[in-house]
Amino acid sequence: MKEIKITASATLYKNITELSGEDTLLMQKAIEARHNAYAPYSKFNVGAALLLENNQIVLGNNQENAAYPSGMCAERVAIWNAGTMFPGVKIKKLSISASSTISKVNKPVGPCGACRQTLSEFEINQKQPFEVLFMGEVGEVVKTKSLLDLLPFSFDGSYL
Repeated sequence: MKEIKITASATLYKNITELSGEDTLLMQKAIEARHNAYAPYSKFNVGAALLLENNQIVLGNNQENAAYPSGMCAERVAIWNAGTMFPGVKIKKLSISASSTISKVNKPVGPCGACRQTLSEFEINQKQPFEVLFMGEVGEVVKTKSLLDLLPFSFDGSYL
C-alpha cells in the first residue's frame, strides 16, 4: 500500500474590491446573471460568467423547475451556452456568485459536483486550465488556477 498526497491551491480575497479589473468585471457579470436566476423553490440564486479566449463573456444562471431534477445549475447553463454559441473557443475564466432570498450568503459558494464534472470535461478537452472564481452574495472570493484543482481524480473520456 502506498499513500499519495493530493494538493490544490487557491487564493482567498477579502472581497471583490481586491480582484484585478478583469476579474472584477467578470464577477460583476456573474452577479448580474444571478439577479435573473429562476429559483422560486430553493430561493437560492446563482449566476455564472465565462470569459472566452475571444474575449466574449457568456452568462448563465440557475433555472429551477417544479420537477426538481429538471432544473439546471448556472455553471452548466453558461458552459453549454458557450459551447453552442462559440464552439471550439477556449475558456479563460469562470466566475460564480450565489445569493439567497432567505438569508445572506457571506461565504464563497463553489460549483456543485455535477458542475465540476461537466466543467472538467471542457478544461480537459481544451488542454488548457481555466481559472475559477467564486463568492457568495458578499464577502470573500476564492480563485483557483484550474477547475481540476476543485476535482482531484476527475473522470474523463480516457476511461471509456
